[in-house]
Amino acid sequence: MAMENAVVTLKKGEGRFLKSGGLWVFDNEIASVKGDPENGDIVTLLDFDGFFMGYGFINRNSKITIRIMSRDKDMEIGPGLLRYRLKNAWEYRKKVVDTDACRLVFGEADLLPGIVIDKFSDVLVVESLALGTDRMKSEIINILREILLEDGISIRGVYERSDAKVREKEGLERYKGFVGEPFDTTVEIKENGVRYLVDVKDGQKTGFFLDQKFNRRRIHNLSKGARVLDLFTHTGSFALNAAISGADHVTAIDASESAIEMAKKNAALNNVSDKCTFLCEDIFQVLPRFIDNKELYDLVILDPPAFTKSRSSLKNAVKGYREINSLAMKLVEDKGFLATCSCSHFMEPDLFAKTINEAALLAHKRLRQVEFGTQSPDHPILWGASDSYYLKFYVFQVLNEK
Repeated sequence: MAMENAVVTLKKGEGRFLKSGGLWVFDNEIASVKGDPENGDIVTLLDFDGFFMGYGFINRNSKITIRIMSRDKDMEIGPGLLRYRLKNAWEYRKKVVDTDACRLVFGEADLLPGIVIDKFSDVLVVESLALGTDRMKSEIINILREILLEDGISIRGVYERSDAKVREKEGLERYKGFVGEPFDTTVEIKENGVRYLVDVKDGQKTGFFLDQKFNRRRIHNLSKGARVLDLFTHTGSFALNAAISGADHVTAIDASESAIEMAKKNAALNNVSDKCTFLCEDIFQVLPRFIDNKELYDLVILDPPAFTKSRSSLKNAVKGYREINSLAMKLVEDKGFLATCSCSHFMEPDLFAKTINEAALLAHKRLRQVEFGTQSPDHPILWGASDSYYLKFYVFQVLNEK
């Protein structure tokens, strides 16, 4: 039975992103709104000719004015649909990843727009980025706790990290804090045989970058007996994977003092402190100094933050990626290896590949591709929703030109 909602009609010829599999409708695509919906309400979306397109949340504060929840005309948007989506998300994770620490909900890619939920052992961290799902947040958390309990997993606590600037585009205030009873926000997790302390309260994003789970595993063989340089180490995840895999020595660098302190604790937790040197410095200043000192490494890992979060700053981002990759290549021993990546959605795969190639030409190096990876499968890439594909990860053998 169709829902009684306000009705939004698209302009003729609009809704291209939606029609190609996306879940968003933009403000300039809408011809009319019948009824008087409040921001965050469910609306019925029709094409210009009255054809049913789906049900979604409306928010006139945002350029993304409608986020689609369902394309099924007979589907009621309520607890039943939420349980169905969350159960699907959990069953999928159980099949594709180790669920001790994983992303349980990845927004649009799990057909739950604008909400991200990470599981760190027995703690959940919630990031809510859209008004419609923000209003359903408590219900989503309660249903998810019930689903996990069905598998014998009791959640000790929930922390909200809805402190991203993008919330302001939705007309939402930035917020972080406990959902329910307070608890110790330093959580221990295990991934690829490495133990980590995760600070869910004050760490970056939700506390730990789970999306590199499988890529961290890719460097294990290359690390045996190697001198390793890990750049933008954050809390030491790549560095520790290298160390436990038999690296001779790992030098890990990050500009964040708190991240480096946590990395040192993580090294101690894994009994590899003697193999690791952690430096708190600016990478762009360190690399030219290392090059001048003629330092060389068997494996260099480059995992920078997103250099761009919009199309408008893409040109500068390309320049940044080209420079940092060129400098990193100069520090790789002949026939050594470089692991490099971009986590910016706007840095599209072809452009990233072109930029790395330009960096190799600048550094007078040849690249032999070993592997290509993306984000781990608990951050699924939903075809048609191009925004869900963001991480590009390469491993290259770096050869001197002779």
